Amino acid sequence: MNVYVGRATVGLVLSALTVTLAACGGADGGAGGAGGGEGAVKIGLLLPENETARYEKFDKPLIEKKVALLTLGKGKVVYANAMGDAAKQNAQVDMMIGNKVDALIIDAVDAKTIAGAVAKAKAAGIAVVAYDRLAEGPIDAYTSFDNEDVGRVQGKALLEALGDKARTGKIVMMNGAVTDPNAAQFRSGARSVLDGKVNVGKEYDTVEWKPENANSNMAAAISALGKDKITAVYSANDGMAGGIIAALKAAGVNPLPPVTGQDAELAGVQRIVAGEQYMSVYKPYPREAEAAAELAVTLAEGEKIDGIINQVVSSPTTKRVPSVLIPGTSVTRNNISSTVVLDGVFTIEEICTDKLKATCDEIGLK
Repeated sequence: MNVYVGRATVGLVLSALTVTLAACGGADGGAGGAGGGEGAVKIGLLLPENETARYEKFDKPLIEKKVALLTLGKGKVVYANAMGDAAKQNAQVDMMIGNKVDALIIDAVDAKTIAGAVAKAKAAGIAVVAYDRLAEGPIDAYTSFDNEDVGRVQGKALLEALGDKARTGKIVMMNGAVTDPNAAQFRSGARSVLDGKVNVGKEYDTVEWKPENANSNMAAAISALGKDKITAVYSANDGMAGGIIAALKAAGVNPLPPVTGQDAELAGVQRIVAGEQYMSVYKPYPREAEAAAELAVTLAEGEKIDGIINQVVSSPTTKRVPSVLIPGTSVTRNNISSTVVLDGVFTIEEICTDKLKATCDEIGLK
């Protein structure tokens, strides 16, 4: 079971780790891994796809930056993106083994399919950190957000938006891909809040998290339920929310029902400003990326990670995986400034395009 861990706690853990790394050899290069010592570790980074903006925009550069910081610029990140292809990602693990990386950070396209490749990496003496999604196989560590809590945040926001209309009409549940174990956790968290308080008219698992698939599913839901009967839509992430909202508009639904999201993508935040999307869940990527980099570098250098972890979780194949779990925050029109803007994810200028300028001024986003 996941335990909610406050931001301050995670921050202290990560800060303490940075100090520990410096004390344990950061200043003189550390013990070094198979990559040659003197901090010259080689970290493999495998990300799952580029449909979701966060991976190329945030995760990759943040991990590269933290690895460089922890190794005094001597460490190297070897990167590959699977473009949503699980078989391709398995081949990329082979490439990383051939590259003799010291540790591997994997955000799995398919948590089950990757298990054999993880086992091959382990057999080659490479430490494996599961990133964002709990990959199966003999992983050494895992870092992600508290996924059930993310779902609860989404569910609570939806109930807040519906108010006393929660039991009228039907809501549509647009879950993520069945190949992503996070999607099941998001759904579980949302359902723990929504069950018994709303009427679910239609529910879908969205293939590959693709906005166009969510768009097709939403069009089918509108046809089945009637455009005037849908009171809200649970969307597991922002990309799908965009497809859902496009389908609602195409069907002439006005006003739009509240639609949830996740990832606080720029397009999602802009839809929130415009009043088209009710909320998103901001997940502080710097904290997750830094945790992954610290776990990978520490393991690559042969050090213990006990002082980094704040939770232990289990996958279907591996019990009690040392983990760092980080909470998310609901983002609505009321707190854009104090979340994604304050943390430097987006500037007001990026959010408030000419088309949105007047609305931004109205809600005090300036």
